[in-house]
Amino acid sequence: MARLRRLPLVLGAVALAAGAAAQFDGGERGVAPVDSSGDYEVSGVAVDVSAPGADAARLGGWRLAQRLAWAQLTRRLGAGERRLGDGALDGLVSGIVVGREQIGPKRYIATLGVLFDRARVGAMLGIADTGRRSAPMLVLPVQFSGGTGQVFEARTDWQRAWARYRTGNSQVDYVRPSGNGADGLLMNLGQVGRRDRAWWRTVLDRYGATNVLIPVVHLSRQWPGGPVTGVFEGRWGPDNRYLGRVTLRVGNAAGLAQLLDAGVARLDAMFQAALADGAIRSDASLMPPPAPEPVVPPEEAEAAAEGAEAAPAGGTTVSVQYDSPGAASVANTEAALSAVPGVRSAATTSLALGGVSVMRVVFEGDPAALAAALQARGWQVLGSGTSIRVRRAPALLPPDVAAGDRPAR
Repeated sequence: MARLRRLPLVLGAVALAAGAAAQFDGGERGVAPVDSSGDYEVSGVAVDVSAPGADAARLGGWRLAQRLAWAQLTRRLGAGERRLGDGALDGLVSGIVVGREQIGPKRYIATLGVLFDRARVGAMLGIADTGRRSAPMLVLPVQFSGGTGQVFEARTDWQRAWARYRTGNSQVDYVRPSGNGADGLLMNLGQVGRRDRAWWRTVLDRYGATNVLIPVVHLSRQWPGGPVTGVFEGRWGPDNRYLGRVTLRVGNAAGLAQLLDAGVARLDAMFQAALADGAIRSDASLMPPPAPEPVVPPEEAEAAAEGAEAAPAGGTTVSVQYDSPGAASVANTEAALSAVPGVRSAATTSLALGGVSVMRVVFEGDPAALAAALQARGWQVLGSGTSIRVRRAPALLPPDVAAGDRPAR
């Protein structure tokens, strides 16, 4: 009977595990942001160009869009009329965004967006980009549709809208997760209602953010394929604080993407206004706790104090490299350098038996005087200053011994 009583619990655990596995199965769920650069964007440029061929018409339309967009951008930046040739504009334009286009045999009609490189435009117009941006803000796009709320549990149209929005011109520094990997587990609908600051700090630290913005959309459809109404709410912080609401509507389901893009733009303007008014501000409770002061054991403190008392006052520290084929050579070299007048201490700090070791020498005087004293004692000294290399000078044969009289090896 005990087994029968525990069976529902076991089945419930299996069902929960199966649901969690199903939630994260199915491959990629996320949508990577299209563009997070700070390029200037001029959108909604309408062109209508005729040419002998379709390709020539399209190229002409893009050239015309660049000229019209450049005129709008210079007026927006307060630089007046600055006319440039097509070659110079090609160097400033970083991309063309096609909103809508119709290509005919000899005609091109389109609505385009033009992206200009911010650094090059600033250098061309002599404008310093001093716009203030917020601290990094993590974005959790929440969509309610058909009575179900989702964040990154699955791909949503609201997530796609935020991914394709160009955030470079906004004063808000958005951090937009792609929704892949562990994003669906860390940032789900339950996380929006969680108040635990320690868990929020863990999530924000993972994505390099200092606070969170929660754009929410409630979608309602009158009938399948019919009008769609979107109620957009701006919220922020781990307490899910309310900022404002906007309601937009399109006539049919085909305009859903346009509806959501407009909603993203309206919420971005809301977040920027809240940032300027101080409604969005830093939260001290999300800051990591201060690191505790290091505790030094009494034994180590006494050893450090004794070492400080024993440390020589004054003098010049010279790093000396020397050959150390064996332990005896180390002791002999330390003794030889300690015997040099003016040397207060000589101790090996990096030992390499069979190679080159390093000795720390404290010398009262100029390092050049130490090098001269070593050369006078038969050492070869290479280098200068506080880092030298010493070798024992080779023994010289007596001058009266001829080359032919040298002993055979």
